[in-house]
Amino acid sequence: MIATWTLFLGLASVGCGGDAPTADAPNGDASATSSEASTPPKIAKFDPAMLKGEALKIALVPSPAEMQKALVNAGLTAQLADMVKNRDIAMDIENKDQIAVRTGVILADLVLTVKSASKEDQLRQLRRIKEGMKSLGAGDDVQKTLDDLLGRIESDAGSREDLLKEFDELSGVLVPDLTYEAGEWVIPLIKAGSWLEGAHLVAGAIKEEGKFEEAGKLLRQPHVIDYFIEYVDREGSEKAPDAVIAKLKETLATLKEVTGKSVIEEEDVNTIHSATAAVLTML
Repeated sequence: MIATWTLFLGLASVGCGGDAPTADAPNGDASATSSEASTPPKIAKFDPAMLKGEALKIALVPSPAEMQKALVNAGLTAQLADMVKNRDIAMDIENKDQIAVRTGVILADLVLTVKSASKEDQLRQLRRIKEGMKSLGAGDDVQKTLDDLLGRIESDAGSREDLLKEFDELSGVLVPDLTYEAGEWVIPLIKAGSWLEGAHLVAGAIKEEGKFEEAGKLLRQPHVIDYFIEYVDREGSEKAPDAVIAKLKETLATLKEVTGKSVIEEEDVNTIHSATAAVLTML
């Protein structure tokens, strides 16, 4: 289901214009042909080549599930799910940038806690994600997908393993009906929220187990940080961004400096953990 809306399929659909009439309309349906002729084709805002480039950059951002796997591969025993705070992040705000970041944080928490969260918590998180996606301009298809997931959780259909796979796919999805009403930065900032939460939890796990020698392998991701900075500090953004986005911009600059070191030490891990927490506590 969600797999049919993976990043590249979504790009293909948007790039083709989605609802544009085709040249092979049935000859017998004159009214349909007339109606289609009078309706200008839906033009995608971004060309396929640019969108494919964005897809490749987005693919470089590790998902929350991938972060957990990297933690295990590095020899740490911590479960990120146990470190997730039980927060109820609201979406009743005006700033679209912040809604995107909040949606990403909730999505990360949903993925990481899929095996341990109560049904009520899963439903609450999914409803918040649905609310955030609607505010960001997602079309009916993504809303229907989220409704389907809500229904399956409510009826206890499917295993937690199945849900983990689908939630993790959802964290990287770009659905065909996403209208880009708010701009091309929507998906990168959703990913930024998920990555921010994951980086905070990974830094906390390193601190808890004292395995600072693994910090470089787990936290040095300069290409990811540069990618997010590009969208937080994009041309044409508000002169004075809201407090959360301003703090996110400051935090990314700090992370870029710290993770650019040849060796990431205990003090640096503490800086990463506290800097990411400073943003998350404002949500």
